[in-house]
Amino acid sequence: MIVSRVWLRTAVAVTAFVGLSTALLPAASASPSASAAAPRSGTASYRALPEPPPADVARKELSELQVEAPHAMTGYSRAKFPHWIKQYGECDTREVVLQRDGHNVVQDDKCRAVEGTWYSEYDGKTLTASGQADIDHMVPLAAGWRAGADLWDTPKRRAFANDLQHSQLLAVSASSNRSKGDQTPDLWKPPVRSYWCTYSRAWVSVKSVYELSVTEAEKTALNDMLDTCPA
Repeated sequence: MIVSRVWLRTAVAVTAFVGLSTALLPAASASPSASAAAPRSGTASYRALPEPPPADVARKELSELQVEAPHAMTGYSRAKFPHWIKQYGECDTREVVLQRDGHNVVQDDKCRAVEGTWYSEYDGKTLTASGQADIDHMVPLAAGWRAGADLWDTPKRRAFANDLQHSQLLAVSASSNRSKGDQTPDLWKPPVRSYWCTYSRAWVSVKSVYELSVTEAEKTALNDMLDTCPA
């Protein structure tokens, strides 16, 4: 695991936005940004998804994940994963991801995206209004619960639900997000097959970072999806 952890730390250092990363710490609050008080426009300031580790690292991480049956859903509630939290100024996690993933995004004085377009990687749709987009948790909250998040405290669940540093949050079409629901890759895959490589690498990365388990069927599906990555 040493190689993959070093790779992750390097990737985060290159891709993470310093002003937002502090907001992920449960006890800390980021300082308000002066630019959050005025409408903004322009191309997205981040890539659509923090780059997950390459396929060979993902395979190694996947091989090291604990394989076990899903935990019971007893006691589960989305409210146990507080989201969307304020990241800076008036900007909550949803609005930050909309700004990051969109093109020519304009935000009002409350940080709400009032103009822009978004490309949904899951189904290839172009969205022309923020209301058409959902912010997908790569590893859904309920799937995280079944894989070990049922044993976490609230601060860790909050970090998981609002994680901007790793490959956990992505703006996609509302229809694709709702089709996915809380399903794991053995039960749902993005309709756009060319995205399977990125999807599986991101899924494995999030599970590795948070030390979540996988099922046998999920592990098999992820390995099959990783096979679609270029050699």
